[in-house]
Amino acid sequence: MLALHSTCRYFLYREPVHINRGFYSLAAIVKDHMQLDPLTTDVFIFLNRRCTQVKLLQWQGDGFCIYHKRLEKGTFERPVFEQHHSHTMISYSELLLILQGISLGKIQYRIRYQQKVTAH
Repeated sequence: MLALHSTCRYFLYREPVHINRGFYSLAAIVKDHMQLDPLTTDVFIFLNRRCTQVKLLQWQGDGFCIYHKRLEKGTFERPVFEQHHSHTMISYSELLLILQGISLGKIQYRIRYQQKVTAH
């Protein structure tokens, strides 16, 4: 089962992908194009060219899990990317907004406490 929660990191791939790509093909994109390790608990997000389908890939410790959603009407919003980056990191909240069809440009976040994470 795909485990989506606020402690995961979410990476959205910039380029549209052929939505029929499978587990190992998407993992190869993560490794070769995004320069990230697909064998982490991070969630990797892929959209097709028309932004009508999304796939989320996550390693579960003993295998990959894919979540695939196809919209019958409308499109998913593709966030703005910094130039020359193959991917962007988005928050759990942004992912939920994208999946629900809410425009990211009109969202206003209120101030909340965030604990700073220190590297070990």
